[in-house]
Amino acid sequence: MATQTLGADEQRLAELGYKQELRRGWSGFSNFAISFSIICVLAGCFTTYGQAFNNGGPVAISIGWPVITVLILTVAFSMSELASAMPTAGGIYYWASKLGGAGWGWFTGWFNLIGLVAVTASVDYVCAQFLQYLLSLFSVNFIFNFTSTNVKYNAHVVMALFVLLLIFGLLINVFWNRLLTLFNGIAVWWNVLGVAVIVVLLIVVPSHHASLSYVFGHRLNNSGFGSHMYWYYVLPLGFLLTMYTITGYDASAHVSEETHGASNAAAKGVWRSVFYSGVVGYIVLLALTFAVNKTGAKGEVGFSTVIPILTSALSVLGAKAVIFISVVGQIFCGIACMTSGSRMTFAFSRDGAVPGHNLWRRLGSNRTPTWAALFIAVFAFVITIPAYFPNSLGTPVAFLAVTSISVIGLYIAYTIPVFLRWRAGDNFEPGPWTLGKKYKWVNLIAVVWVSLCVIIFCLPFSPLGVPGNSGFSWTDVNYAPIVTIGVILAVTIWYFGWANKTFKGPVRTIDMSEDEVHTAPSVA
Repeated sequence: MATQTLGADEQRLAELGYKQELRRGWSGFSNFAISFSIICVLAGCFTTYGQAFNNGGPVAISIGWPVITVLILTVAFSMSELASAMPTAGGIYYWASKLGGAGWGWFTGWFNLIGLVAVTASVDYVCAQFLQYLLSLFSVNFIFNFTSTNVKYNAHVVMALFVLLLIFGLLINVFWNRLLTLFNGIAVWWNVLGVAVIVVLLIVVPSHHASLSYVFGHRLNNSGFGSHMYWYYVLPLGFLLTMYTITGYDASAHVSEETHGASNAAAKGVWRSVFYSGVVGYIVLLALTFAVNKTGAKGEVGFSTVIPILTSALSVLGAKAVIFISVVGQIFCGIACMTSGSRMTFAFSRDGAVPGHNLWRRLGSNRTPTWAALFIAVFAFVITIPAYFPNSLGTPVAFLAVTSISVIGLYIAYTIPVFLRWRAGDNFEPGPWTLGKKYKWVNLIAVVWVSLCVIIFCLPFSPLGVPGNSGFSWTDVNYAPIVTIGVILAVTIWYFGWANKTFKGPVRTIDMSEDEVHTAPSVA
C-alpha cells in the first residue's frame, strides 16, 4: 500500500519504520483501560499491604502512598511525552534505541521484558493465593484440600492454581483476543465499583475503627531489623506497596499500534492510569487501615495480604464478598499483564533481539502475537518455581522477590529512555502531547527516584535473608537481585560477544516484503 493512502496512525507508524501488522481496533478508553487494569488496586493494594504495614506501619500507607504516587507521576508524565512522539508496540525499547542507539535499546528492552514476565508472574501467583483462601472459606475440597493448614501443602496447591491461571490468561490472549478490550473495559468499572463496595463495607460493618492519630502517625517495625534502622532501611522496604501497585502502565505504549489516535491516546493512557489508580488506591488503603482492630495494631497483619484485616473486621459473608471482588480484579489484571508482555515480546522479537525471535514474532490468524503470549506464560512460571519450596514460617519471600524483580526491571526500563530524552534536551522532537520546558526537572526527579528504589528493592527483607547472620536460610533470601543481575549479565555477555555485531536496533519493516518481515536479522 502506498504511504500516502495510509490513515494518520498508519502514516505515523510508517514514518517510524513499521508496517501496520497488528489489528488497530482499540479506542482511547481501551488504551487507558489496559494500563488501569494492570495497575489494578484490587491486586497490588490487597496483596502487598502487609509489606508496608509491617515495614513502617500505618504511616507508610497513609503518608507514603500519596507522596510516592506524586513521584511516580513524574515517571509517567515523562513516558507520556515519549509515547506521544513514538507510538509503537516496542514502546520504551524503541524510544531508547532512537534516542541513544542500539546498545541502549538492547538493555532497555531486556529490563522491560524481565519486568513484564515478573509482573505477570506476581499478579497470577498472588491471585492463586487469594483464590485458595476464598475456596477455603467456602469449604471446597475438590481435588485439593483448600482448608489445609500445612504450609508446604498449601504452597503446592497455590502453585497448581497459579499454573491454571497462567493457562487461562494464555487462552484468552491467544483464542479470544476480541474479548480483551471488553475485559479491560469491564476491569475499569470492576475496580472502581468494587472499591466502592469494599470501602462501604469497611466503614459500616466494623464495630471498631482506628483513630486518626493511629492511621496517620503510628509507626511499626516487624521486619526483624533494629528500631534504629527504621527511617533509612525498614520504612523504605515498605515503599514496595506503592511502587509495585502502580506499575505496568507502559502497556498503553505497547498497544499503541492497535490504538486509534495513538499519538494522543497512548500518552494520556499512561499518565491518567497512574493518576486515577493513585486516587482510587488511596481511598481503599485508608478504609483498610481505619478498619485495623486491636489484633492488627499489634502487628499481626499478614506479610503479603490484607486477609487478617478483612476476616477480623468483617463478617464471614462480608469477607467472602471482598475477597471475591479482589480475586476477579486480579484475574483481569493477570490477563492484561500477559497482553502487555506479549506485545513487548513481539516488538522486541520483530527486531531480532530475542532467541527464537522468528517464532515469538509470529502472529495468529486473528493478527495477535500468539507465540509471544506463550513466551510470557512459560517464563512467568519458571521464575516462580522457588515458591514451590516455602520456608517454615510460610513467609512469602518468593512472592516478594518476584514483585521486586518486576519493579526493578520495569522502572529501570522506564527511566533509561527518560534519561536519554533529558540528555537530548531541546534536540528532542515531541509529539502532540508534550511537557514543554518542564521536562528538565520532571525527567530528573523521575531518574533519581527510580535509582533509589532499585537499590532499596535489592536489599534483604529480613535478617534471616542476610548471609552470615544467625539463622540465615536460603528460603529467606531476596533473590530479586540474583535473577535480575544474572539475566542482565547473560545478555551483556551476549551483546558484547556476538549481538553488537549484528543487532542494529529497530528494523524498518516498512521497507521489507512479507517474507523478509518474517525472517528479520538474527542476533544469535
